[in-house]
Amino acid sequence: MDYDFIDNELDEKDDDVDDDEVAEAKTKPVANNSDYGTAYVAFGGGSEGHEACHAIAALCEVCSIDSLISNFILPLQGSHISGKNGRIHCSLNINTETGRLSARRPNLQNQPALEKDRYKIRQGFIAAPGNSLIVADYGQLELRILAHLAECKSMLDAFEAGGDFHSRTAMNMYPYIRDAIDRKQVLLEWHPQPGQETPPVPLLKDMYASERRKAKMLNFSIAYGKTPVGLARDWKVSVNEAKETVKRWYNGREEVLRWQEARKKEARSIGCVYTLLGRARTFPSTKNATPSHRGHIERAAINTPVQGSAADVAMCAMLEISKNARLRELGWKLLLQVHDEVILEGPTESAEVAKAIVVDCMSKPFDGKNILKVGLSVDAKFAQNWYSAK
Repeated sequence: MDYDFIDNELDEKDDDVDDDEVAEAKTKPVANNSDYGTAYVAFGGGSEGHEACHAIAALCEVCSIDSLISNFILPLQGSHISGKNGRIHCSLNINTETGRLSARRPNLQNQPALEKDRYKIRQGFIAAPGNSLIVADYGQLELRILAHLAECKSMLDAFEAGGDFHSRTAMNMYPYIRDAIDRKQVLLEWHPQPGQETPPVPLLKDMYASERRKAKMLNFSIAYGKTPVGLARDWKVSVNEAKETVKRWYNGREEVLRWQEARKKEARSIGCVYTLLGRARTFPSTKNATPSHRGHIERAAINTPVQGSAADVAMCAMLEISKNARLRELGWKLLLQVHDEVILEGPTESAEVAKAIVVDCMSKPFDGKNILKVGLSVDAKFAQNWYSAK
């Protein structure tokens, strides 16, 4: 296989671009391409540098394939498959520190992300003849939990308004993006009307993709208690730049910062934090802890109430689904939970009805109610295999 590091847009030649320029661009990789780091320069540029880039790309490709095979495909074969019905059965562990379910022998919760699933492994998980799979998952569950626990008005308002939460975050973090929206140069979101194929002006997520990516990463990083040092490493920027970005995120979300500091204090003073439904996670004393260990405890104190409360919501939803008489009557069974996602199987003829019931159960998981200050968004699809239902 041959690897080309050149921007694909060069393949669609512009009439204003000279043929020699295109030829030169296609023989010299972009110097800062993260796919191969500094290999081009390190090997002296020219043909040797180019060959080094191809070799490194091939090596990365082989490692990626090997990882998929060893981590995802092989564990699904052999003794884990029941000869009686051709199904794979895993063990679920409920005794985790945050309360999240974990799976093993094999870990069915650990399947490759769709964009990385080159072999479409989820297509191998199919419903029985005449049946379909319903796959339903929560949208931005942990961020909604954080908004509820911290009683953060701006986050609660953003979720109430709906739409793309990460684009809204980017708009609030970067004044020039808000200004572009106010001037109607870009749209925060767009709901096409009949006959409309493209938005009248670019969408924020397209025009400011880099800023939205940072906002998305930051949204989840804040919920997980990640520090500016960790973010600087992820973004490949200075710690000061990461600190400045985090500071912008907290502008207008002071409630989140106060809530996080309160959880750290709780971990230090009583050695314990709690989830939404009262599950406790205890910590050792921080008095004689090293700075590194203390930092680990403080991050866990921030993350546990969020991740653990999301687990509370997911498991209550599972109970609502399991005890729903109408779903049982229609012949639908719960097969698996993957953190904020559930998978059911049942007759295709009743899939549309069952899907609506599942969404209702997940939207109101606490004995038919939602006790959160924010609505629970649920996306559900049904198909013959897991991949198509995602």
